[in-house]
Amino acid sequence: MSDAPKTSGMTRLRNYFLTGFVVCAPLAITAYIAWSFIGWVDSWVKPYIPAHYNPDTYLPFPVPGFGLIVALILVTLIGFMTANIVGRAIVSFGERLLGRMPLVRGIYRSLKQIFETVLSNKGDMFRQVGLVEYPRKGVWSLVFVANEKETEINQKLDQQGDPLIAVFMPCTPNPTTGFLMYVRKSEIVLLDMTIEDGAKLIVSAGLVAPEVKPMVTLNGEAIHASLANPPLGAGPQPARRSRTASSRPNR
Repeated sequence: MSDAPKTSGMTRLRNYFLTGFVVCAPLAITAYIAWSFIGWVDSWVKPYIPAHYNPDTYLPFPVPGFGLIVALILVTLIGFMTANIVGRAIVSFGERLLGRMPLVRGIYRSLKQIFETVLSNKGDMFRQVGLVEYPRKGVWSLVFVANEKETEINQKLDQQGDPLIAVFMPCTPNPTTGFLMYVRKSEIVLLDMTIEDGAKLIVSAGLVAPEVKPMVTLNGEAIHASLANPPLGAGPQPARRSRTASSRPNR
């Protein structure tokens, strides 16, 4: 009877350290980013708060996050004021002034369109994750597929029933930077993973891959097992009940 291999003390210590690192590193990075953001907002807002309203005047230590709270309240009030007729008139007047400035108007319009697209609920953002062959044949890159729209690019480059679709190919590990490409619809391989899973895959450089859903064949068509076997309580299945009823003997 052979003895099981024993783990040395240094190996156990290394495993404990790696386990603790996996637990602590995401928490530490998240806390650092949140703390840096709070400090950045405070450094912008606190100098404009009157001294008698600033708690730092009365306390021996600065209050982190007070400037962020004030900024959130001010942004909410501005949104509330903009929702009425007077506020919309003021915003329209300010936009007309910015529209007369040669350099500023281009920056403002671009930023406004980006924020309206990102924060709107109109479904104009990326709708699916896909693969395209880039930078050469046989090498596939992950892309975010935008909605199919008729654009001047499609009109200039008539593909005869195979339209060009805008895809964004993000860079690893920063998915906010990348390349905008127009690819033929037939050359895009659509994936079932969500946008969040695609972003995790890019940020982790392929280390955090989404769970693969098993496929089954139903009526000659390959579908996900979760769709072929709905959870209990999802509703009656008339076909199965009718077969059971027909198999009962007549009394």
